[in-house]
Amino acid sequence: MDIVKRVKNILLTPKEEWGTIEAEQYPNAKILTSYLLLLALIPAIGNFIGYGLVGHSVLGVHIGGSIGAGIRQAVVSYISMVGGVYLTALIINLLADSFGSTKNFDKAFALVAYSYTPMFVAGILYILPSLSIIAGIVGLYGLYILYTGLQPMMKTPADKITAYFIVSLVCVIVVVGVLSWVLSAILITSAAVAITL
Repeated sequence: MDIVKRVKNILLTPKEEWGTIEAEQYPNAKILTSYLLLLALIPAIGNFIGYGLVGHSVLGVHIGGSIGAGIRQAVVSYISMVGGVYLTALIINLLADSFGSTKNFDKAFALVAYSYTPMFVAGILYILPSLSIIAGIVGLYGLYILYTGLQPMMKTPADKITAYFIVSLVCVIVVVGVLSWVLSAILITSAAVAITL
């Protein structure tokens, strides 16, 4: 798999690229190691530089970067991205029967991993934490990519695509939100314990 070509095609011509992806028979482990783990490094590194070296602002007050904060942000970002893809794929696969779609975790995983591409690429903007809102907005394009991929990847009937997408999205927002909150709480607690020791 040519990762640069895949990124370019899924961003610029997602409808056509889903046809190519659907014909592939890659197991989720292959997509994990050859695509997801590599691209998830972009926002993780961006967060490390932004919070670890550049610093960020809170209510207009600049807080200088610290290596500890950079590491925490990078770890939370990386685990949230990789874990988020797995959880989202699991949810989409579990809901498949309810929307007349074909259950296939490998296809659901590919659908989600490639739909996260705009978030991965926009993750470079985390180098300047003040630009993180732009990264989030760019990442929303991934929702469109996911929507266009439901029919070819999960064989969703045309009349059920919107409902499947909305229900999946609500479930994903809740699950990923909880995951990020738990990870942040664990890392903040561990950082506080390390400081007191």
